[in-house]
Amino acid sequence: MSQVDTKIGRQAVMYTFSNSEAEDSRIENGMQQLGWQFGKGKVGSMEFQKIVAAIETLAKRQGIVNQDIYREMHALYHAIIEAMQGVTRGQVELGGMLRTAGLRFAIVRGTPYENAAEGEWIAVAVYGTIGAPVRGFEHEAIGLGINHI
Repeated sequence: MSQVDTKIGRQAVMYTFSNSEAEDSRIENGMQQLGWQFGKGKVGSMEFQKIVAAIETLAKRQGIVNQDIYREMHALYHAIIEAMQGVTRGQVELGGMLRTAGLRFAIVRGTPYENAAEGEWIAVAVYGTIGAPVRGFEHEAIGLGINHI
């Protein structure tokens, strides 16, 4: 059996890029071997808060974070904001600047360090298109946020 990649950000990005069930399955099996939690979804909006809400909702529904534990929600929120800064090039604004985004995202929670004292971390990867709300007037963008829990 090959060594499973323990780079949490890389796993999140590769999972986001995955385009097939076979590829999803391969990535998921590797993360399951590590005992990590993960999920992926899609969202499109001109409203930044709707994108944040979609990512948070998936994380809560799939049990990646416990919504009753402040540190878990706080870590998730900061990972989302960091990822979206990458997508929006630091201008975390969409509709107010007449921009829209169509995104795929992945959330991965795990222990990427050999030393157990380093604890759990959460990564959010976001990939898709951003641009004017006119078909064909957008470009690709990617963002990655990683935070400790």
